[in-house]
Amino acid sequence: MATDFTLSRRAALAAAAGAAIIARPSVILAQTPDVIRFGHLTPRTGFLGPLGEYAVMAADLAVEEINKAGGVLGRKLEILKEDSVNPQTASTKAERMVERDKVAAIIGEISSAACLTIAQVAQRTKTLYINTGGNSDALRGANCNKYMFHVESQNSMYVKTCGRSLMQQGLVKDKKWFSLTADYAFGHDLLKVAKRFMEGAGGQFVADKLVPTDLTDFSALLIEIRNARPDLVVCNLAGNQITNFLKQYAEFGLTFKVAGFGFDTALAWAAGKDNFGGTWPVVWHHLIDTPNTKAFVKAFTDKYRKPPENQAWGDYLAVKIFAQSMNELKSTDSTRLIEHWEKGATFDVMKTRPGYFRARDHQMMHEMYTVQALGGASKNQWDIFSSSAPVPGPGESLEVIASTAEENECKMA
Repeated sequence: MATDFTLSRRAALAAAAGAAIIARPSVILAQTPDVIRFGHLTPRTGFLGPLGEYAVMAADLAVEEINKAGGVLGRKLEILKEDSVNPQTASTKAERMVERDKVAAIIGEISSAACLTIAQVAQRTKTLYINTGGNSDALRGANCNKYMFHVESQNSMYVKTCGRSLMQQGLVKDKKWFSLTADYAFGHDLLKVAKRFMEGAGGQFVADKLVPTDLTDFSALLIEIRNARPDLVVCNLAGNQITNFLKQYAEFGLTFKVAGFGFDTALAWAAGKDNFGGTWPVVWHHLIDTPNTKAFVKAFTDKYRKPPENQAWGDYLAVKIFAQSMNELKSTDSTRLIEHWEKGATFDVMKTRPGYFRARDHQMMHEMYTVQALGGASKNQWDIFSSSAPVPGPGESLEVIASTAEENECKMA
């Protein structure tokens, strides 16, 4: 049977109007009176999957708390969750969330490569995107854009925070480092930043090995480390590779000091208190002694029977900032939210000082910490490290640990 595909004038006008609305998600949102939706993308499988599960749990908790408190502008906040899988899939799902599901924003992600593809969708569709786990300096530099903001710290912040501790321990100047680095966008960027720090501080790399993200047996690399006899082993791996490395390092009986410039507490928990060792930077941890950290840890632990780790903090905080800002502005418009954040709006980030988004690259400025493994002195399976005081210190600008404009130029697109 033949089908007539000729459009009537009324149908053509309707189609054109629909296309215009897709280009402007906030218009659709305004026509959805009962619900404000946002998309949540994060890896739930693969080597980053264990961290993604914490992200999902935290985002769900934030939405639950916001809705119990009255929602956003009198409407229910709704989360649409997807496994981002890989950069290409993340891009496809981000586009579908904007064009089909009419989300007001996209929140999440851990892989820096996937962050970039999501940010490209955000820029093209003029949709707000809050990165909660991608560390790459390039996302705040060469690949920055107007619609992408970063709750997660950049690699420079991790390196400079941990670097302070390593310098205090005498592990930098005139010392030899053996580094293992995850062979993808995050790792490449981190190695570049680490080398810049090391060269400026008077140390040297005796080896820097790029490690495929699917490698699970580190025995060959551990033999190389044993033969090189470095002053410090720098583990710049990612996801559950850190867990596997720490376990195998302990099994090999190596005693060289260990540190890393990228870290998530869940990976240490998975390694176990007897295998976890070294000095590591963290953006947040569950032992911080502030009222909002204690409240978050209690709520998360009550709901999930375990404490939150730093990826959970990032996703929880991003959802809370998004909702708070819409309520304060009485608007869901991305342009107004961006202007608000760029003008220096401050937020309680569960630390000793408020945080804010730096206007020139949209990186959130906040305190960080360095943790030291306690080993056998650990009280339980969760409290397996001691923490430094906040970095930067009370009399310092929050920006001293972030990249400078000269180190990481951002031409906001």
